[in-house]
Amino acid sequence: MKYHPIAKELFIENRKRFKARLDQGASAIFNSNDEMPRCGDAHFPFRQQSDIFYLSGIDQEQTVLVISPDCPLPQYREVLFLRKTNEHIAIWEGHKYTKEEAKQASGIQTIFWLEEMDSVLTVILNHSSSIFLNLNENDRYSSPVPYRDLRFAHEIKEKYASHTIGRCAPIMAELRSIKSDTEVAVMKEAMRITEMAFRRVLAFTKPGVTEYEIEAEITHEFLRNRATGHAYTPIIASGPSACVLHYTENNRVCNDGDVILMDFGAEYANYAADLTRCIPVNGKFTQRQKDVYNAVLRVMRAATAMLVPGNTIENYHKEVGYVMERELISLGLLTETEVKNQNPAAPAYKKYFMHGTSHFLGLDVHDIGDRYAPMQAGMVFTCEPGIYIPEEGLGIRIENDILITEKGQIDLMASIPIEVDEIEALMAK
Repeated sequence: MKYHPIAKELFIENRKRFKARLDQGASAIFNSNDEMPRCGDAHFPFRQQSDIFYLSGIDQEQTVLVISPDCPLPQYREVLFLRKTNEHIAIWEGHKYTKEEAKQASGIQTIFWLEEMDSVLTVILNHSSSIFLNLNENDRYSSPVPYRDLRFAHEIKEKYASHTIGRCAPIMAELRSIKSDTEVAVMKEAMRITEMAFRRVLAFTKPGVTEYEIEAEITHEFLRNRATGHAYTPIIASGPSACVLHYTENNRVCNDGDVILMDFGAEYANYAADLTRCIPVNGKFTQRQKDVYNAVLRVMRAATAMLVPGNTIENYHKEVGYVMERELISLGLLTETEVKNQNPAAPAYKKYFMHGTSHFLGLDVHDIGDRYAPMQAGMVFTCEPGIYIPEEGLGIRIENDILITEKGQIDLMASIPIEVDEIEALMAK
């Protein structure tokens, strides 16, 4: 791995918190992600499944974690199964975890090779009252891909048909939404690297450069600072492309007079940063561009103040919508009459601000968490309002990552340039 190791105490504590929420007599099983085929004999780069990393710190394919707190054999209460290496694998793929290295990384003392899993798992599960399986449960998306955990679940249900089946996902959503101090520190490193990339882009951008050249500058800065790479596909959208919310072609020339919307973030130790900034190609915003930018910035600051314990995302988004309405009226994009006569189920502001303001952030850029439960201290949210005006070829979104605490919000990206004057001054150097 490119990143510096994370102390095993984080994963030991995470497993302790998970076990405290597991049913009496239950065993839970977590699988690594698949090694995804690309074409021919090639694969996409491996990225560990977030839940098994959260609980073990093991960043390697074909890993299985079993947690069985009430197993009558104490040595089987936490078990890792690893892919066994050999001389051929070492030559063609490189080093794999030894058992001792896995113990040091995870804090788990019982390590087996994957080929031993069937016999060990039989003992564990036959002394378990229920089996908790880990599936990719997301109320905003249902994957058609039969991934490893899902295939494994079908096998377990068939083989252990008389067992009660439980769900790890609700427990993991609860745990992972609250970040420990160690996790926040790792995320701040991802954000530090992201800031360095943004500052690099400010010095690089000028009329005539292409969006993909800007992307290349960002990628270069990420990799030279030990990031795994991008936490998600970067958006480098100049001019009218900024009005396409998930624009990722990044192939246009950046023209004099355009604004570039850049949405990117480094991934460090599997944790994500998520930043959006908009900059003028020629280093100077026009008055209209400046007015729209500052309107979005005011909404972002008002929205940040609403990220407090006890608020709900549903209520939060409504309140942000009211702030956005006033800004759109001041920009001449909406009228008082349109707002007065709007359909509450389809607010008028949605014409120019059609996405949500915030999402959970952590091991995944759209991290897991309960969208219908009250916000709590320790949660990290993005805050990313935007105004998109296709008829003007202008899209502005501004985004920082915010930690909720009992004493208020901590803007984890407060050091990253955000004011119009600051951006223009840095681009002029």
